Amino acid sequence: MNFIDLPAQQQRIRMQIEENIRKVLDHGQYIMGPEIGALEQALAEYTGVRHAIACSSGTDALLLALMAYGVGPGDAVFTTPFTFIATAEVVALLGATPVFVDIDPRTFNIDPEKLEQAIQAVKQNDPRLHPLPAASQSAVLTPKGIIPVDLFGLPADYDRISAIARENGLFVIEDAAQSFGAEYQGKKAGALADIACTSFFPAKPLGGYGDGGMCFTDDDTLADLMRSIRIHGQGSDRYNNVRVGINGRLDSLQAAILLAKFSLFPEETILRQQAAGRYSALLAQNESFVLPYVPDGYLSVWAQYSILARDNAHRSAIQTALQKEGIPTMVYYPKPLHVQDAFASLGYRPDDFPVSDDCARRIFSLPMHPYLKEDDQKLIADSINGI
Repeated sequence: MNFIDLPAQQQRIRMQIEENIRKVLDHGQYIMGPEIGALEQALAEYTGVRHAIACSSGTDALLLALMAYGVGPGDAVFTTPFTFIATAEVVALLGATPVFVDIDPRTFNIDPEKLEQAIQAVKQNDPRLHPLPAASQSAVLTPKGIIPVDLFGLPADYDRISAIARENGLFVIEDAAQSFGAEYQGKKAGALADIACTSFFPAKPLGGYGDGGMCFTDDDTLADLMRSIRIHGQGSDRYNNVRVGINGRLDSLQAAILLAKFSLFPEETILRQQAAGRYSALLAQNESFVLPYVPDGYLSVWAQYSILARDNAHRSAIQTALQKEGIPTMVYYPKPLHVQDAFASLGYRPDDFPVSDDCARRIFSLPMHPYLKEDDQKLIADSINGI
């Protein structure tokens, strides 16, 4: 059994993928070919924003967004420790300081109440209000922005987060790497913040056959900045560089593949909803673990279907039982960012973010994709329920 079944998807659109690739080979514009603009237009219209800027990865999408805001040394950017390292990595790459904020125990997304506490702690340089990085003790940090993560395909609480940001003069960058296709209060993920960033890594809801990403915004100035930054700070032409940028372009071949895959995407989001619904129905009577929670007004795109076991031993027992049946599982994420070696210099303690720590010890994810068969889901549920 596949954890994510990309071959099943490819089988449906193989001819279209090959035709799109052939067009790229024929016109030979491998860098910034016409497929880039076509993909940007299609995804901007789908998301409901004015501008979509394709780039080389989800990580570079976040980097472009931060660079457009001029983030640098002395700036504090608030985000969650319960995510992939890229979210905080880009902050550190620019010399700024990631300030971690614990998560809501039901949604696994950043907790708005704790976010308010963290902002005030930075403003007052008072770790008694909220755990702060060691950098704030030697140099005063300036609150600059917030990067909520739409974990596992479920958007964060953007009404509350945006209100907090406005009150404190902060930008909001939506990390929608896992949530493209999700919805929040009737709006699509990608349209929920000042800038949104998504990833086209193959395992994502809309994934290519290599790395890729995209930024979304309604702000004309930010869009122009990100378009410039992604091509070495390009100005009026490729040899007129008006700022320091990066090599952050998306390849034409990846855009061609994504255009073919996007033709299936609306249908696949429905199939994901159906697969998640079957899981929840099959596992509903088992009180030994906690099923995913989707608040009213939210629509998850189910990048992952993640469950909380009672404890680490219970999780290991379930994973072992499933492995014996040939059923793969994954743990996202076994080690929160505040205890990663890469961020040791921040000086956080292991118990600073107890909800993230607790989830890391208990969480595991089941196979999840649009082509998950009902019989396979019954086998998975029976295996779990029999423990």
